[in-house]
Amino acid sequence: MDPSSPSCPSQYESLIGFNSLFIHQLTAEGSDLIESFGVCCHQFADDTQLFVAVNAADTAPTLDRLTRCSAVVQQWFLQNDLQLNAGKSDVILLGTAVQLRSAADVTTIDIAGSSLPVVLKLKSLGVTIDSHLHFDVHVREVVKACNHHTRALRHVLPVLSDETAQMIACSIVGSRLDYCNAILYGAPQSSLDKLQRAQNNLARVVSQRSRITDARPLLQSLHWLPIRERILYKTALLAFKTRLASSPPYLADLLKLRPPTRLLRSSDAPLLTVPRTQTALATRAFSVAAPTVWNGLPSNVRSCNLLLTFRRHLKTHYFTVAYT
Repeated sequence: MDPSSPSCPSQYESLIGFNSLFIHQLTAEGSDLIESFGVCCHQFADDTQLFVAVNAADTAPTLDRLTRCSAVVQQWFLQNDLQLNAGKSDVILLGTAVQLRSAADVTTIDIAGSSLPVVLKLKSLGVTIDSHLHFDVHVREVVKACNHHTRALRHVLPVLSDETAQMIACSIVGSRLDYCNAILYGAPQSSLDKLQRAQNNLARVVSQRSRITDARPLLQSLHWLPIRERILYKTALLAFKTRLASSPPYLADLLKLRPPTRLLRSSDAPLLTVPRTQTALATRAFSVAAPTVWNGLPSNVRSCNLLLTFRRHLKTHYFTVAYT
């Protein structure tokens, strides 16, 4: 999702998630039907998400179009022996504080014949999304899960070898720190600090050090990137994969090569165009964050053509940045 499109700084996003009673996936016909109303969608095995940019100054026309679109989608489901479960559908408005205040009177939205209340947060693919996109609720949930598994690891640590302890720490706790962490690009520093404390605690447990030990040397000895660098690493990796395979299309369309002003040997390491933005929230969109991170990489990293080579050089770069 690109919840803060830089081309629409005065608009906020309305996101609706549908859960059907049966496993389904919209066909091309259903997707074209949704897009005919000017509404975008993401499709998953048992979930369909509709989202549309709404003008904060005049919400009625767009929300009415969304209502009509959802009614047609419901009818399409029925014609294909599917049933839309309104009880498991959610609506959320995403935007800046000013935009959300302008839409404070929008408390319910009519979707598929049901009046759904606008919620302040919802969970999508394991990520808790809040209306301000601070992700503070999501971070708290991740930290809680990480601390739970870190305590469990401490109890069994005496019977584990160092290699096994590191493997368990990375697979059970580290994977939670890395899951969808690219969305935290530009998130408040207070949220990143909470995640960093969870990683520091994990490093002390794996290294069998006391709770007052400085964690930074431990992270370096374990070859773990700190939280901030892990987020940059994931964002750069997404940019590389998107450029390499032009997939998924909805991300590939957001990345444009910057034409070189003159031919240089570094032209083999192309730069990406960074769209102009008018709000701080818009700088966190993938269309802005990915080119910004990509252009900040050294030319020898950007010029890699193989995924394994790129990942190796990328981690070396951020490891050097983090610990020197």
